[in-house]
Amino acid sequence: MRVDILTLFPEMFEAVLDSSIIGRAKDKGILELNYIQIRDFAYNKHRQVDDYPYGGGTGMVMQPEPIYLAYQSVCQGLDYKPKTIYLSPQGKPFRQGTAKKLAREEHLVLICGHYEGVDQRILDEIVDMEISLGDFVLTGGELAAMAVVDATARLIPGVLKSEESFSEESHFSGLLEYPQYTRPEEWRGRRVPEILLSGHHKNIEAWKREMSIRTTLKKRRGMLSKAPLSEKEKIFVEELKKNENL
Repeated sequence: MRVDILTLFPEMFEAVLDSSIIGRAKDKGILELNYIQIRDFAYNKHRQVDDYPYGGGTGMVMQPEPIYLAYQSVCQGLDYKPKTIYLSPQGKPFRQGTAKKLAREEHLVLICGHYEGVDQRILDEIVDMEISLGDFVLTGGELAAMAVVDATARLIPGVLKSEESFSEESHFSGLLEYPQYTRPEEWRGRRVPEILLSGHHKNIEAWKREMSIRTTLKKRRGMLSKAPLSEKEKIFVEELKKNENL
């Protein structure tokens, strides 16, 4: 997958995405990450990329032309339009399902706004999708873009050691993940559940599924209405609700 990120602060991405698992995927050639400095396409004396908003208001708005030229530099020579995303508090909430869909794309372009946002005309001209991390406002789109790249890239085959590395995690199957334990077997009087030490794989898998359901009911009850549960599991959930035996 190729990902081009249009930003005023490319150094922020280098410090985060060029390391750890994502950095190794980049080194292996599984993932191509390019950070495009929007200011390089501001052809004025002071390389200014923002201006006062028409109609008044506080703050400054990013001009469309520098962003458009940066985008054109990415698209030069392509015979297709890359999936273009603007990180915005007005966008659709980012979910695991969104990450799955984006992981199937060959080429993403992420646009990071700043100040009071970007000129609406650039959104109308090139943006396919707006994404939000939640109902809050950041100083810029960079942190949101990092989260989207990280969540998406780890689903690309070869980035993690195996599909099992992410298929059992929270949200992937519509449920939260079961509790995890490691050595030592006892820590400050708290022991690892005996079932995990039994070596009985079938029972362990059944325990994990049950604990995922219990954890989801306790922490994110609303998710259960959309989770793929068997009829037996649905009855189990209703019993838990009645008894609140979490």
